[in-house]
Amino acid sequence: MTAMLKTKTKTFQELTTQELYDLLQLRSEVFVVEQDCVYQDIDGKDQKALHIIGYKKGKIVAYTRLFKPGDYFELASIGRVVVTKPQRRHKHGFDIMIASIKAIKTHYKETKIKISAQCYLKKFYNNLDFFEVGEEYLEDGIPHIGMIYKK
Repeated sequence: MTAMLKTKTKTFQELTTQELYDLLQLRSEVFVVEQDCVYQDIDGKDQKALHIIGYKKGKIVAYTRLFKPGDYFELASIGRVVVTKPQRRHKHGFDIMIASIKAIKTHYKETKIKISAQCYLKKFYNNLDFFEVGEEYLEDGIPHIGMIYKK
């Protein structure tokens, strides 16, 4: 049996220095190194975001950042969805997204959420009740599509 993912929701100011280091390291490990995509991950938006951190045995293994309407998109949004490669088989991507949707409903009182999803993950997000809007586009050289959640 695999250990459960435990999540915490924190503002930028509440993050410890070690948590900030670990989550930036995870984002870089996946988005820059694994996906071979040179882009500016540290974009000046982390300070506005709510950070959903997934822990397993005390280590950060999953993460998202959330924005209230108007801070990133017109709608509330979830971004930087990431899970360490060894933990993906445990469905922690699903776990961290469920925690993120709940956090948006709790903290922002919103039920409509927009994401910019990598196209190869459309089915994953469809299973979480996100549906495609608009046409595919390139973001940092990777095919993406806008998706909306309404519930």
